Amino acid sequence: MEFRQIEYFLAVVENDGINGAAAALGVAQPTVSQALRSLERELGVQLFHRIGRGMVLTAAGHSLIGPSRQILRDVGGVEDLFTSLDGEISGRLDMVVFPALAIDPIVDLVAQFRSAHPRVAVRFGEFRSEETAAALIRDGHCEFVVSHLPIEGGYGLEVVALGEQEYWLAYPPGTELPEGPVALAAMPDIPMVLVPRGGGAMSDDIDSAMRRAGVRLDVGVVTDHREARLPMVLAGLGGSLVERNLAESVQDIAVVRPCEPTFTRAFGLVFDPASLSAVGQAFVDLVRSANA
Repeated sequence: MEFRQIEYFLAVVENDGINGAAAALGVAQPTVSQALRSLERELGVQLFHRIGRGMVLTAAGHSLIGPSRQILRDVGGVEDLFTSLDGEISGRLDMVVFPALAIDPIVDLVAQFRSAHPRVAVRFGEFRSEETAAALIRDGHCEFVVSHLPIEGGYGLEVVALGEQEYWLAYPPGTELPEGPVALAAMPDIPMVLVPRGGGAMSDDIDSAMRRAGVRLDVGVVTDHREARLPMVLAGLGGSLVERNLAESVQDIAVVRPCEPTFTRAFGLVFDPASLSAVGQAFVDLVRSANA
């Protein structure tokens, strides 16, 4: 197995196919295809299903992603041994972020880091289930996770708190509501767009508070796709509790209000201090300095 093969494999994964990988790498498409075929022969497994012109990861392909990204970080660590005398670092900052948290301060921190270390490439990915946050780090898929806290199975991992996220009520355009916070018992009698019960600590807290307030919601839609809540609200399917930054982004269209009681949840940067690369340690130092 060659490093080039691993690099090409990840490029196909991250650029949705051979064409995108070839463009990102600056090589010909047959070069990428040949490297993948060679890697599959050496490993004795199929890494992708070829469906028409598309590429879909097999189970073996999925299992190779984490180790492959770890290899890239390890190679970057070796390269750091030969950095210039001015201490400039190079390599790769691997981070995955829960979609609702891809906002400040983490975006600003990444921008500051890139400004200070322009030779570092950043992979800013996303994940859907916060239950997998710890496993993503331990299996090598990334060096950092930005997730709501606390994280499940986070023993041995370190956390740097970044802030708190508040949840607001959002309703379809034209919904009549008084100004100011809306008490749970005073919510308008229209259907709601919700995530399933047990969908996370925050959804469980909200569900418990509504039961205590004696609120029986008219459930219009239950969706596993959290990012679909706001589009559904705007389409008139019902109201929802969404992250404040999302609610404020549509306040000129939808009707958005703070909720009483207030629902907040902490979020932070999670990592394994025992396996940080030089790039990763530099990023942790910057985050701690910014939080001081």
